[in-house]
Amino acid sequence: MKNKHVLLAMSLVPVLLAAPPLFALESASGPEVIYPEYSAETPPLSVMAKSAEALPVLKGPPAELNKYNTIIPDRILQVAPFLPLRKGDSALQQDFFTAPKIGAPLGLNFLGLGKGFPGFVITGEPPDTEGAVGATQYVQWVNSMYAVFNKANGVKLAGPFNGNLLFSALPAASICRTTNSGDPIAQYDKFANRWVLTQFAIKTDSGPYAQCVAVSKTSNATGAYFVYQFNFPDFPDYPKLGVWPDAYYITFNMFSHTTGNFLNAKTCAFERAKMLAGLTPRVVCFNPSANVAASLLPGDLDGKTLPPAGAPNPQFETFNNTNIARWSFHVNFTTPALSTYTGVLVPVKPFNFVCNNFAGNTDTCVTQKSTTKKLDTLGDRMMYRAAYRNLGGIQRVVLTHSVDVGTASSPRTGVRWYEIRNPNAATPTVFQQSTFAGTVGDTNHRWMSSAAMDKMGNILLGYSRSGPATFPSVYYTGRLGTAPLNTLQTEAVIRNGTGAQVGFSRWGDYSSMTVDPVNDCTFWYTQEYIDAPNGDFIWKTRIATAKFPNCI
Repeated sequence: MKNKHVLLAMSLVPVLLAAPPLFALESASGPEVIYPEYSAETPPLSVMAKSAEALPVLKGPPAELNKYNTIIPDRILQVAPFLPLRKGDSALQQDFFTAPKIGAPLGLNFLGLGKGFPGFVITGEPPDTEGAVGATQYVQWVNSMYAVFNKANGVKLAGPFNGNLLFSALPAASICRTTNSGDPIAQYDKFANRWVLTQFAIKTDSGPYAQCVAVSKTSNATGAYFVYQFNFPDFPDYPKLGVWPDAYYITFNMFSHTTGNFLNAKTCAFERAKMLAGLTPRVVCFNPSANVAASLLPGDLDGKTLPPAGAPNPQFETFNNTNIARWSFHVNFTTPALSTYTGVLVPVKPFNFVCNNFAGNTDTCVTQKSTTKKLDTLGDRMMYRAAYRNLGGIQRVVLTHSVDVGTASSPRTGVRWYEIRNPNAATPTVFQQSTFAGTVGDTNHRWMSSAAMDKMGNILLGYSRSGPATFPSVYYTGRLGTAPLNTLQTEAVIRNGTGAQVGFSRWGDYSSMTVDPVNDCTFWYTQEYIDAPNGDFIWKTRIATAKFPNCI
């Protein structure tokens, strides 16, 4: 079906928390309704892979990808003059070196897509490392290929394939079919037992642009899919996907097709029921003001208990260094004009933006062993995912982002994490929070994190670690649900790097921690690292599992 854009209403969205005008969560335009430009049903992946149209793209030398991700939204620069003077992080975990040993031993720990993986070609960086665990399989998708693994033993079942192979059943005019642009997200809909795989498509810098979404027909990631192309007039950068009972929620940072400047955040609800059935879905979108929203992160459902009936999707962002913002998206597909998008500020313990980036408009400060080249952090935003769980009748969301625990002249990055309870309440509760960064004398950076919670309330957090004496490596830590609040256990290594990235500074732009939908206990984490010798476009990824013994 050809794309339709219908603007249904322009109204002020109610503000749920009074705040100084600069910090007020202002109006959002919308709701706006979008329909797919194209849709199709694919044959099984094995048939697609054997077709003559494997559609290899992104030819030529590797390149730095998704350049817009490094542009700090204007909102951060606007609030900078009003932020408090730089102070220490009051949420810093002080018992870092004396905390209990991490209690979740590693299980599987194997090479993912990247340098050295058979059949994989590095086309750019960063890899945007992504993955999800399903009923029997694990799907990993990085720029610009994906593969399917047996979750019992880590053995590759299929791939690697170009991401746009998923969309090869779309018409020849489809840019989802003919381009392979990246920023992938791999998700598993635990209540439908379906895979939801998505990336954007960019024909040229000035457009056209699209979001490409594939929903599997079964729990088998190598089977057939319903596939869709949704067009946007401007560049929908940094898409993040959350699974919710009423919709697949995808958030974007929108950049102008003419100037490349940041326009606003965009958040869209994709009609889940119709996409699961292969029918034509509606997509309802809001466009929050650039002054109040950027890099939104949609709530993503974990566990076996649904949210309360009709609960809106909670979405989050770092707002300034004393608040995070919580938005609630309530979609009404029957009467889209009745959909609402409302926001509230949630005070947190003050933190410093990474590398003081709100003043210098840069977040490149992560040091590496054996080189002066520094890596970036994307420290202005929440890290994927906003892991939601309804546990014991209490709604909880686990969030992480990077903060600066060093000094203005010597930045050092740590991971700030939160457990938010009652996320859709008028006043959400910050149940616990702390910053994991080491103590005096520790010179390592910890960043590019992802966290989730199992059915016992245990949390596992994975991240990158690097420093003057450390090559970029993969680490993790966690906590028991019964542990003292605001504390994590000591860190442990998943994979030590043996080399540095010495070309582009881009790192990430995200990693992925997911929870096995069958036992609701085993965490799956995927992240990038570097092996010797030093170089550029040499990244590797790791896929690892861990489980707390009290989760059975």
